[in-house]
Amino acid sequence: MNPTVGWIRNLAESWGVPHALVPLVPFLLLLIVLYAVIGLAAYGARRTWPRADKTIAFWLFVSPWLIGFCLFTVGPMASSVYVSLTSWDLITPPKFVGLANYTEAFGDPKVAQALKVTLLYAVISVPLQTALAFLVALLLNTDLPGMRFFRTVWYLPSLVSGVAQMVLFLWVFNPQYGLMNDVLGRFGIAGPGWFNDASWALPTVILMSLWTVGGAMVIYLAGLKDVPSNLYEAAALDGAGAVRQFWHVTLPQMSPIILFNALTGIIGSLQIFTQGFIANGGPKDSLLFFVYYLYDNAFQNFRMGYASALAWILFAVILALTGVTLRGSSFAVYYETELSRKRRRR
Repeated sequence: MNPTVGWIRNLAESWGVPHALVPLVPFLLLLIVLYAVIGLAAYGARRTWPRADKTIAFWLFVSPWLIGFCLFTVGPMASSVYVSLTSWDLITPPKFVGLANYTEAFGDPKVAQALKVTLLYAVISVPLQTALAFLVALLLNTDLPGMRFFRTVWYLPSLVSGVAQMVLFLWVFNPQYGLMNDVLGRFGIAGPGWFNDASWALPTVILMSLWTVGGAMVIYLAGLKDVPSNLYEAAALDGAGAVRQFWHVTLPQMSPIILFNALTGIIGSLQIFTQGFIANGGPKDSLLFFVYYLYDNAFQNFRMGYASALAWILFAVILALTGVTLRGSSFAVYYETELSRKRRRR
């Protein structure tokens, strides 16, 4: 414990602060100091700049989020950078080793396997999830009776936690008494080993991921409801059929939402963990996802420095893929505001 924090806690206990509230005292004291600094800065700005009321109000209102972001996001990230440059077993003090963790990671065959499995999962599952969610949203974007019920049914699996999903699908894809092989057996098809087979474990997880497309489907459905009907009317007057309306009206209008769901899908798929954890990496490391390998080093092998280095490598991979996706999207995503700006320039 930091000596200053310990002194504050001892002082709080001597003042009769309830024991359960003592850990909060240093944090509350820090908030008071920060707001005192903000208040003094605002007072000085108001004396030298009489029209600073709106700026002061803005910083005061945004300060709770800003303080929380600095303390609980920027602070841990900066600490993780330092830890990644050390050898730390969570028990003894960290020992500075420079870039040794990163050098080891680039030569670790399990890191290569984890990257391969994770990238394969992302490259296959994200397009499938995006396409299926969009197709379901198109089918549910009608005014037929019972549509609200079907929308709810499609969305409900998204509320099930990852562990519960994995436990359910371990039963569904069980090679001895699972539901899937039972159904295939009725058609005379011998089902594979699924999670127990190294060649089928990753495809099984990809199939499993399609069960939770309801969240993206709801976003697509909201976007489809927002497409102006006059665009379809104008296209129909020009003789465009359903296919041309979809290609020239629906897709351009929905392209920003497709990009958003694709980006969030890429980021989420690269951080997949639960399936690999429950399956213990799968047979022959077929489900050795990168975050699971990171967790295994941090909390099983007690190599927090190496795990932090792996975390920053994953961060770099996600940042690179996100940047490439955003860069490539400029040729396919339609933004009406950008079009209006081009018209104004002309």
